[in-house]
Amino acid sequence: MAAASGPLSGMKVIEFAGIGPAPFCGMMLSDMGADVLRIDRKGGGPPLGRFDVTFRGRRSVALDLKTPAAVEACLKLIEGAEGLIEGFRPGVMERLGLGPEAALARNPKLVYGRMTGWGQTGSWARAAGHDINYIAVTGALHATGSAARPAIPINLVGDYGGGALYLAFGMLAGILHARAGGEGQVIDAAMTDGATSLMAQIYGNLAAGTWRDERAVNIIDGGAHFYNVYQCADGEWIAVAAMEPAFYAALRDRCGLTDPAFDAQMDQSRWPELTQKLAAVFATKTSAEWTELLEGTDACVSPVLGLEAAQRHPYNLERGTFVTVDGIPQPAPAPRFSQTPGAVQGPVPAAGEHNEAALADWGFDAAAMDSLRSSGAL
Repeated sequence: MAAASGPLSGMKVIEFAGIGPAPFCGMMLSDMGADVLRIDRKGGGPPLGRFDVTFRGRRSVALDLKTPAAVEACLKLIEGAEGLIEGFRPGVMERLGLGPEAALARNPKLVYGRMTGWGQTGSWARAAGHDINYIAVTGALHATGSAARPAIPINLVGDYGGGALYLAFGMLAGILHARAGGEGQVIDAAMTDGATSLMAQIYGNLAAGTWRDERAVNIIDGGAHFYNVYQCADGEWIAVAAMEPAFYAALRDRCGLTDPAFDAQMDQSRWPELTQKLAAVFATKTSAEWTELLEGTDACVSPVLGLEAAQRHPYNLERGTFVTVDGIPQPAPAPRFSQTPGAVQGPVPAAGEHNEAALADWGFDAAAMDSLRSSGAL
């Protein structure tokens, strides 16, 4: 297999197929050049097929993990890997014979990444849940939304921000440690831990008394008139973030906000009144008119774009924020590197698409593959 493009080229990672944050972590590592080999269930594969873009860039081997031969094959693959990613409930990998104890016995330098909602320990560890359950107990869900009710921030905060990103960070930290002569170890990446960590600034502000434990009354939660969203004359929305005095002055100048009431920018008791005044102003023009007047200026105003409009936005086109792979528009790899740029290493594979080629690259000879096939493992 040719070397992949990206700063992680040469790194080998085993990913046991799942859904949500674990494959997103695998996508991130693959985008940066790691050779991520996904172990799919026989007859499984990405739920949406080639449209499951978080499964992109990896090769797939389909194994029946209920067979001893498949388990032994996984342990052989683990011998040649630096990292492993799994996203099952605690105890599942152990029951398969592929838990950390068995894996680290075969490869003491392995970094074994475990992605769960509640973590590997605690009375809730084996309970079912989804993103909003995990962020509900962190304070993040309570802090998001209108005064009337919490808002559901899709699955960015728990699954991906608090889950996949922290697992990727943990995997890379663990692999650096192992490469420097240290031992392998287990990474317990819980979405509850990650989402709580994302709230560090808010908890600091709460302790300092500069954050109220309510929704839509604080400076960045929709309480402030200068950090909010407003509906325009055409029904579209505009986002305003003119927080600093210079940016607020630019907003006032460009929008003609000469009413002396706007002088009281930081008077929280005036925020509801000023929000209504600013809403009336933005309702006088279309989103396109406001964008022409304000976008790219120090007034800190931008249009609220839908998913399809975001792909067509001139700035995203200029930056190459989206790429098309296998005919499917999708986000480009991030972040960007000046010397070793990442890349989408390939489209979403079907389960077992790379059985022979991937296993051969990972050290299996023809006889070993014939044995796996004859046993029903492959």
